[in-house]
Amino acid sequence: MVSPAPADDTPYRLLGGDPGLRRLVDRFYGLMDEAPEYHGIRKLHPQDLAGSREKLHLFLSGWLGGPPLYVEKYGHPALRARHLPYSIGVSERDAWLACMLQAMEDTGMAEPLRGALLKAFFGTADWMRNRED
Repeated sequence: MVSPAPADDTPYRLLGGDPGLRRLVDRFYGLMDEAPEYHGIRKLHPQDLAGSREKLHLFLSGWLGGPPLYVEKYGHPALRARHLPYSIGVSERDAWLACMLQAMEDTGMAEPLRGALLKAFFGTADWMRNRED
């Protein structure tokens, strides 16, 4: 989880709560469908992105300091284990991060939140790698 400075200003709250988080997740998955540079990570997802979109929203809610929706619905996220069936290397990590950065920029996320989240996302995305490139 990302650690905010003041206790009241969690990344979730700074993002605008649930509506802001939904905008970010919707833009992230919209970019996967729109931008050719994200085709590699798009093909790792099912044709219908509704389930992926919902799970990322639920997970990020708790990870960003909001309600722990994913844990309440599915239990511990076990992110690495859930992603092991997919071949994830440096190129997939970097594409995921670029897509998320573009989504953060497109939704108007300001610094320093954008930089802090990108750093936290990098740590998580790098940990998901299961293939040596």
